[in-house]
Amino acid sequence: MIPDSLSPVANHLWQSTLFAGTAGLSTLALRKNAARVRYWVWVAASLKFVVPFSLLVALGTHIPWRVTSAPGRPYFATALDGVSQPFAQQVAIANIVPSPSHPPSIPVTEILFGIWACGFARITASWWVRWRRIVSVVRAGSPVKLDLPIRAISSPTLLEPGVFGVVRPVLLLPQGVEARLSPEELSAVIAHELQHVRYRDNLITAVHMFIEAVFWFHPLIWWLGTWLIEERERACDEEVLRRGYKPRVYAESILAICRLYLASPVDCLAGVTGSDLKRRIELIMRNPGVAG
Repeated sequence: MIPDSLSPVANHLWQSTLFAGTAGLSTLALRKNAARVRYWVWVAASLKFVVPFSLLVALGTHIPWRVTSAPGRPYFATALDGVSQPFAQQVAIANIVPSPSHPPSIPVTEILFGIWACGFARITASWWVRWRRIVSVVRAGSPVKLDLPIRAISSPTLLEPGVFGVVRPVLLLPQGVEARLSPEELSAVIAHELQHVRYRDNLITAVHMFIEAVFWFHPLIWWLGTWLIEERERACDEEVLRRGYKPRVYAESILAICRLYLASPVDCLAGVTGSDLKRRIELIMRNPGVAG
């Protein structure tokens, strides 16, 4: 039996899980659409974990629904309550039946909160350390003069090219990358990174990282994060190909980055080698940039 104080949390997790499952099914129906469309579906599923169902219901009350049933509470609304708040119903039924006196019970709520707080602190501390590591890399780098809408920094650290930052994003390039890649390959890599800036992918990633820290105990959150990265990188790939870059040159640039440099140590640095690399190369060579 779930304690009364935890039933709202349980209902919220249940509603968010149903929403994420529905989002996953909808992405299957949208598999022939552009990756950016599926990406926003996953973003909505992630944001649902911080948006209470009551807020969605309140917004729904402003929609002029057509009523065809008899006066009174619609059956659909009653059924919706039953599906979206199963734990509240169990608590309500349990409260009707008087229970005999029991000895002092174990403080379940306090124990669970303590476990959650430890997990939250551990995850945020880990991400903070890695975030500060990238900050030190950026500060130690040297400016690169490129005709770009954002600053470019060259660093001797063996990191893949990536965009770091939310408010003032910076393009982080490994030192000597221009000598290791052909001009066409380097241009394709930079074009990929600029798409992350254009769609503010680092901001969305930071929001999801916060959601992961809050709901770290829910495995679905980490599953959502995997698909967010998957569709985010595919969306940038499609946009690069739409801009006229040759699939073979673009695929070779990604493979060269993987061969020469380490991957990004934090999710908040949007690099070019994320997602399922083999699958991405296959899609690039099939030139999906014209789809959707």
